[in-house]
Amino acid sequence: MPAPEDYDAGPFVPEAADLTALREAAAGCAGCPLFREATQTVFGTGTTTARLMLVGEQPGDQEDRQGEPFVGPAGGVLTRAVAEAGIDPAQTYVTNAVKHFKFQRPAGGKRRIHKPPNLREISACKPWLASELRLVAPEVVVALGATAGKSLLGSSFRVSQQRGVPLALPSPDGDGRDEGTLVATIHPSAVLRAGDRAREDAYAGLVSDLKVAARLLR
Repeated sequence: MPAPEDYDAGPFVPEAADLTALREAAAGCAGCPLFREATQTVFGTGTTTARLMLVGEQPGDQEDRQGEPFVGPAGGVLTRAVAEAGIDPAQTYVTNAVKHFKFQRPAGGKRRIHKPPNLREISACKPWLASELRLVAPEVVVALGATAGKSLLGSSFRVSQQRGVPLALPSPDGDGRDEGTLVATIHPSAVLRAGDRAREDAYAGLVSDLKVAARLLR
């Protein structure tokens, strides 16, 4: 079994597994050092019949504690935006590019402050996301933020330049083929971080991008 310093979750991913087996196997993933400090692995939720996959960055504090993606404040923003965009939640699969919470604590403090995963950590966790993509085979994938976009499209991805337009989604097998459509947008947490004057515009932009994805499903 590889050491976490190898930064590769691949050896932990079982072959020919269904979503239940993948979720169970992911609970024991030690493919990068992030597992050491996180409470638990946070795997995706949804079914293989989902037509749309929402991919975020990584679990936040509440997600790490509860073991499900997007159950914290950003999840509330996403739930509302998905509804306003006319997307059926029952037709969505929700996951993150990185399955463990990465954080730091201020000196002497107990609060866990989110810290973005780096490219090495994103790459290490990619086998889990690739397996989810293969099993669900969504018609459309929405990349929520830069980390999700880089995991799916590569390190040159820039959400500010590529958001809100349909993009070709590379096959998760890395064989050079395009497979499905991707729409990129901001992460819901960006709405929460925006100032009072900018928050309404940021949220409207998120909904607008999700409506692009919704139209592709019709």
